Amino acid sequence: MTNRIELSISDRFPFAEGHEFGAVGPYERLVGRAHFAVDPDAPAQHGITDLDKAPIDAEGLVQFTGDLSMLKPLDPRRGNRRIFFDYGNRSNKRMLQFFNDAPASNDPRTLAHAGNGFLMRCGYTVAWLAWQGDLLPGNGRMLLDLPIARERHGPTTGPVRVEYIAGPPGITTFPLSGYASTRSHSTVSLDPREARLTRRRDPYDERRAVPPDSWCFARVEGGVGLDNQGAEQAVIPSDTHLHIPRGFEPGWIYELVYTGRDPLALGLGHAAVHDFVSFLRYAAEDATGRVNPLQEQGGTVEKAYGWGRSQTGRCLRDFVYRGFNADAAGRKVSDGILPHVAGAGRKWLNHRFANANVLDGQQYEDHFNPADTFLFSYAETTDHLTGRRDTILKRPETDPLVIHTQTSTEYWQRRGSLVHTDTLRSDLPQPPTVRVYLWASSQHFADPLPKPLERGVRQNFLNTVATSMLLRAMIDAMDRRATTGEAPPDSRVPRRADGTLVALEEWRRQFPAIPGVATPREPNSLPLLDFGPEAERGILKEPRDVVPGDRYTVLVPAIDSDGNDIAGVRAPMVQAPLGTYCGWNLRARGFGHGAMHEFSGSYIPLPETPEERRMTGDPRRSILERYPDAEAYVEAITAVAQQLVEESLMLEEDVERRRGRARAMISD
Repeated sequence: MTNRIELSISDRFPFAEGHEFGAVGPYERLVGRAHFAVDPDAPAQHGITDLDKAPIDAEGLVQFTGDLSMLKPLDPRRGNRRIFFDYGNRSNKRMLQFFNDAPASNDPRTLAHAGNGFLMRCGYTVAWLAWQGDLLPGNGRMLLDLPIARERHGPTTGPVRVEYIAGPPGITTFPLSGYASTRSHSTVSLDPREARLTRRRDPYDERRAVPPDSWCFARVEGGVGLDNQGAEQAVIPSDTHLHIPRGFEPGWIYELVYTGRDPLALGLGHAAVHDFVSFLRYAAEDATGRVNPLQEQGGTVEKAYGWGRSQTGRCLRDFVYRGFNADAAGRKVSDGILPHVAGAGRKWLNHRFANANVLDGQQYEDHFNPADTFLFSYAETTDHLTGRRDTILKRPETDPLVIHTQTSTEYWQRRGSLVHTDTLRSDLPQPPTVRVYLWASSQHFADPLPKPLERGVRQNFLNTVATSMLLRAMIDAMDRRATTGEAPPDSRVPRRADGTLVALEEWRRQFPAIPGVATPREPNSLPLLDFGPEAERGILKEPRDVVPGDRYTVLVPAIDSDGNDIAGVRAPMVQAPLGTYCGWNLRARGFGHGAMHEFSGSYIPLPETPEERRMTGDPRRSILERYPDAEAYVEAITAVAQQLVEESLMLEEDVERRRGRARAMISD
């Protein structure tokens, strides 16, 4: 018995009003659903947690369905015969935003949604498929409908643990999942005495119990009361909501452990992706005889690549590690993958009662998840804490080429140094099929479109370093490598050997004494966690135990006299700076004061004049000391951009874009 797939296309229409994208011509968009049926006993699905508890049809197959969307050349013979799969972040379409500098949209239709048209001008077929099965409808998210795992005698139950952090005051209710967009695991009992709610200031503080009589499993509904009584509320018992009448207090980490029921077989998300991309690449028709839309009009597919950022960058790493880059017939699914800002993690997906939407574990948020557990690197290494030896790439016949890119934030919050060091702290050479690049002094989310300066609940402005032009160079380098064998530029990461990868104490000695600027007390540490005896089967105990003793060594990039990262790919804004750009930003008072904030970086402007520098005591050279006038700044940015082109780290077409953006920044 084998896996089956059926594509049902419900809508097909011209993209971008039929705009001609250079020699490739116009594009069309396809929208529909993919219907999957997989053999739970086949090797292609080996290891998917709770797949054996999913319902089967008359042929013994497990069925599920997911949304799909594609942008393809109207005439496939004019395209480049390559699939570029967007492992959409939380099932949001991200690829056009980051590769084409387009506005974010889950329903790309117009010429504006094409941005600068880069992927279209190159001729790629951009493909999306829902992979995350625990999302709820809304905001155009792509949905994957998965089966519930049930025992023969009734529902599957077990411990569930969730953290909650309130931003503004006045929040009284959270979905049990912690996110409005995410399916909650229903509680078996509405009695709060059968669960445990605690709170703590810092992640490793002792948990303080919240009395059961001060909270409940309930939701709030509001409306207008009768007889001029104004607005009123009703508190309604709910097996999917947590309610504290007095409100969640900002600056505290709340944690709920309860008995949940009805987990989904979330690991099927990996199977969906490998069956979908494999079908588009290899199959002539689907299970019903419908022609593969990429093989119409003489179309063919020669290469397939996958890209994911953050959550889905970790998905790609886990996808390859678990063997899903081989399809059911043993063929390679993707020739190359480009995990972006994944840090050293893999996706917390293939576990019972997993929440695929949860963040992967920062200094202040979302702790003790299995996202960052050994192994961390593409190179084979030994975990010095457990003695285990492993690697992500261990199937030479089907392993893809890898270009792994990460920002300074990943070193501070996502244990990024472990991608290219062993678990102690020594440099770890990567396989020849792998490149790893630090995008120096940039932050996790670098919006391709300029935005006003913002602080929010952070102490500093958000980092403003632009990096999307580097992504365009990365897919160009990947395609050359997969097509002609031309090697991409060597990895550019901070290293122990040359002193550019350092412990916190050394970094502190290097950081300039900028008046009024606080710095992190440490990068996000990584203890060894005990997930219980059934962890290998995807069944985790709650709460997890922190194993006493040594932790994994997490290091950070060394910095120059401005406080900017020395090693890595230094974008034009970093090499010709207007400020100090950090991968970290600290929480403001009242919101977890002093801890690093999520994935936020910092922009700390330089003094504008020598006089301001003297007045404030700022050790950094002022802007006027670096650039006598606006044109000098524009020329500095242009020179750096041209150098990056010569190093094959940027495309020629982006030089003028950087020049134009530099001029706009000076005039703003």
